[in-house]
Amino acid sequence: MATPAAASSAAGGDVEDKKKERMERFRALHLKRNEARKLNLEASKEEERVQKLPANFQAKRRRAEWEVEDEEARKAAEEAGDDYDRMQLLDCGVDEAVRIERKKKKKNPDPGFSTYEDATIRQYQRLTKQLQPDMEGYERAKEKLGEAMYPGVNSLPSQDTDTVSKEAVDRMAADLEKQIEKREKFSRRRAFHDEADINYINERNMRFNKKAERFYGKYTAEIKQNLERGTAV
Repeated sequence: MATPAAASSAAGGDVEDKKKERMERFRALHLKRNEARKLNLEASKEEERVQKLPANFQAKRRRAEWEVEDEEARKAAEEAGDDYDRMQLLDCGVDEAVRIERKKKKKNPDPGFSTYEDATIRQYQRLTKQLQPDMEGYERAKEKLGEAMYPGVNSLPSQDTDTVSKEAVDRMAADLEKQIEKREKFSRRRAFHDEADINYINERNMRFNKKAERFYGKYTAEIKQNLERGTAV
């Protein structure tokens, strides 16, 4: 039979063990709270940093990553001797390929008239794209002229270096004729004639009367003259 002292000692040992267990649990909770506080602080800082970035930052970042991956894949295909564009089309579905092709055809790079300077630049770019260099003629001229093909600051022009072939002159003349023909088709605002007869009540009616006159004027000219003279039957 256990003595009262032994029972009291055992009870005291149980209390100390429970107290020690509670302190360990409390310490573990304290460490978890500090860890959660640290993670929340880092998350709030990251959120604040993202909010300060431009609105399209993520899109630009994804675009830059895609361009890097695409360039690496293209280089790998060239090293392997494969056609990268063809490989992409093989991995693409028919509907997607048709949609991309239609999108390319519908795309209009010309934004319209903004300034005369921009219009001149667009015309220059369009004309330079149409140029087809004559590499055979270039090689013949380089063999014929030698170093004179590339004149320097102190070089004097000669008749041999300044000659232009008849084909080039004809090509330039044909291109100028095409430009003149295209320019004549441009629509412009019609001038308003104060002395013209007013036979309309608004602008829409004016356009309708002009169309009617254009298509049926020659058939109704006599009737119109009779009505104006007052001799209509």
